[in-house]
Amino acid sequence: MKLLGGLAASFGMGFVYFIGAIPAGAALNVPLWLAAFTAWLGYSMGAVVVVLAGVPFRDWLTRKLGIRIDQENPGVVLRAWNRFGLPALGLLAPVTVGPQAGSLIALALGARRGPIVAAIALGALPWAVGFAVLVGLGVKLVK
Repeated sequence: MKLLGGLAASFGMGFVYFIGAIPAGAALNVPLWLAAFTAWLGYSMGAVVVVLAGVPFRDWLTRKLGIRIDQENPGVVLRAWNRFGLPALGLLAPVTVGPQAGSLIALALGARRGPIVAAIALGALPWAVGFAVLVGLGVKLVK
């Protein structure tokens, strides 16, 4: 039962706050590889929900998150998009805007649904591995 609770926490945090999801799962005694996988899965589902949701939900979420596409004064995510496209957004989203906002930005900039989900999910994989390694090293250093 403890494992299920840890998996749920890791998945839920991955859905909304990827950076803290793997440490949270590890703190709840979920094996590190499973915490990383579950956090990645939750993060990926954040993109799937936004991409598959209807326009009214996406409009509401855009207002709620305060997403504006300002081409005159672009932030780091928009500059990366302008230079490298969807793969850059997918790689930056886990540590900047998250899956929901990243998906909304990509949709607003004209990307197709399938590639958005793939880029968001694949872009989080190196971060999941990196965070898992850091958490693993941290646990070993403390013990």
